[in-house]
Amino acid sequence: MHADLPGEPAQPLLTIRGLQKHFPLKTGLFGKGKDVVRAVDGVDFEVLKNETLGVVGESGCGKSTTARLMMQLIAPTAGEVIFDGRTVGGRELSVKEFRRQVQMVFQDSYASLNPRLTIEDSVAFGPQVHGVSKSEAVRRARDLLARVGLEPHRFAERYPHELSGGQRQRVNIARALALQPRMVILDEAVSALDKSVEAQVINLLLDLKAEFGLTYVFISHDLNVVRYVSDRVMVMYLGQLAEIGPSDALYENPQHPYTRALLSSIPALDPDHRTEKAALAGDPPNPINPPSGCRFHPRCPLAAPVCSQQVPARLAVGARQAVSCLIHEAGSGHPKAPSRLHVA
Repeated sequence: MHADLPGEPAQPLLTIRGLQKHFPLKTGLFGKGKDVVRAVDGVDFEVLKNETLGVVGESGCGKSTTARLMMQLIAPTAGEVIFDGRTVGGRELSVKEFRRQVQMVFQDSYASLNPRLTIEDSVAFGPQVHGVSKSEAVRRARDLLARVGLEPHRFAERYPHELSGGQRQRVNIARALALQPRMVILDEAVSALDKSVEAQVINLLLDLKAEFGLTYVFISHDLNVVRYVSDRVMVMYLGQLAEIGPSDALYENPQHPYTRALLSSIPALDPDHRTEKAALAGDPPNPINPPSGCRFHPRCPLAAPVCSQQVPARLAVGARQAVSCLIHEAGSGHPKAPSRLHVA
């Protein structure tokens, strides 16, 4: 385990600085053009040791691309990934060593597994690639299968098509833990499961986190699940960070209009509190040609003329809570903004 000492503030395990990914579009006579898809466009955040950072946002906001950039599965256009104080991909920390310490679980449990390998071989494969002996890798695989609720004598020799979706996702979790990582990125890892199975897998993830001292990045569109599992939550919109903060503070007192709209879309069980009108109208703008200024302004109910002209800075609005919105920026020109900074 790599936990900090009791009483000390948690230290960042992963630091993301200026992360960008622009995908060029093939246009014109020879398949060349200047247009790019701004999938991730300047993201900065930290993941603290032993925490679960939830990542939410609409489809196309850049959540999964950010995960793949963090995992070094695709090369960034700009920015850097720093793991435990060392830059990934440089002289300090190779990508191979980084991936031994950081693993990922994907949404599609079947496509993530080799259909020609047994469950035991799938889990044992990673450690063998990283120099673990076959006997130790198999022992580790069987131990982890038992930890995730798949008895080795029943499941070790089966193939992926012989398992249910929930069982396959348990195999993927066991495989991710086989290298004894410090951090696991979960990209919509429970989204394709039935609700009863989803609850079992989520509780399994929480138990494994406590047992192995893990750090999670939990990406999901399910806002209720994210609140249940996360210590902090990051809200993304059109490739940028809108708001980040402790889970309870962000859910109970959201500071960004987009965060408020997302949270108001959560279905209410009480008939008296159900909304008749959609909190967020329209589709996200085109990432090829995003709006000027604040990217949310075309859909924002609080937008002012300045919002289309000025890019909001990221400001602290509470204990470990930050937001990118001109309403909170003193002297920004927004009618709801404070006229000057408040000095405590």
